[in-house]
Amino acid sequence: MKVTVYNCRAFDEKELFERFGEELHIELVLCPDAPDKENAALARGSECIDIITSKMTGDLLKIFADYGVKYVTTRTIGYDHIDVKAAKALGMTVANAPYGPCGVADYAVMLILMTIRKMKRILERTNIQDYTLKGIQGRELKDLTVGVIGTGRIGRTVLKDLSGFGCRLIAYDLYENEDVKASGVSYVTLEEMWQQADVITLHAPLTDENRHMINKETISRMKDGVMIVNTARGGLIDSEALISGIESGKIGGAGLDVVENEFGLYYYDRKSDILNNRELAILRGFPNVTVSHHMAFYTDDCVETVVRDSLLGCRYFVEGKENPWEVR
Repeated sequence: MKVTVYNCRAFDEKELFERFGEELHIELVLCPDAPDKENAALARGSECIDIITSKMTGDLLKIFADYGVKYVTTRTIGYDHIDVKAAKALGMTVANAPYGPCGVADYAVMLILMTIRKMKRILERTNIQDYTLKGIQGRELKDLTVGVIGTGRIGRTVLKDLSGFGCRLIAYDLYENEDVKASGVSYVTLEEMWQQADVITLHAPLTDENRHMINKETISRMKDGVMIVNTARGGLIDSEALISGIESGKIGGAGLDVVENEFGLYYYDRKSDILNNRELAILRGFPNVTVSHHMAFYTDDCVETVVRDSLLGCRYFVEGKENPWEVR
């Protein structure tokens, strides 16, 4: 069997693909670029393609389907960058490659701590030998209520990690988890979340229903000085509303590993380019907002897991075996 891999990074993924490809007896075509209509022909003869967070529109999927591709796997947990409905209409199967929850959970806790302790400003001052204290007084987790939105594997791990800090923990999810309840964490409504949480951390998938769940109206109902952390999907937050909330002081700080309209920016060297994302430029300029480039997942364990499991999913598909990673 043959698999065409797009967005293959030479510095960390290439060796792993070669190793697992040999172990699984898969012929690989490795392409460093994102899939597009120009390089789609590389997939001729491949039933499967392997991508990351590149936009896969209906038109692009049609091109790949015409080359014989029947299976699209993404080396990510989320798959909102793939038009799943269009893929199914073309007879294509979509799959993901979930990694362990600890990397993102660790990163979310780090961003929470950095945000409540004003670490961005502290580091900036230290770099220019400004050792004054005014304006960098922080808060302690034991005095705060932290709200976790989304209690899947990552959200539950965040709750577990935070349990040792002595903070009050509350959670929201459409589907409440019994283990979360047993741990003593209270589920609340979103309205109660907005009213009670000093820190809100997002761990939900992006859907049509929850897009911009944090918006001008919901921010207005939050506590003054609320801090927001997002390691999930940028579209969960209305960027303009977030900016307005920070400028007014309603939002006390933010830690953002994801932002809206990040496709085509992250994972590329764009330092000499004029970026078409004004909101990102504004957010990066605030002293109380830490922005990183969608890399909370990026650990040794994660990279090996997604490479291995994405290829395993391809083999299961071709062999007609039960595939735990198939998007239903």
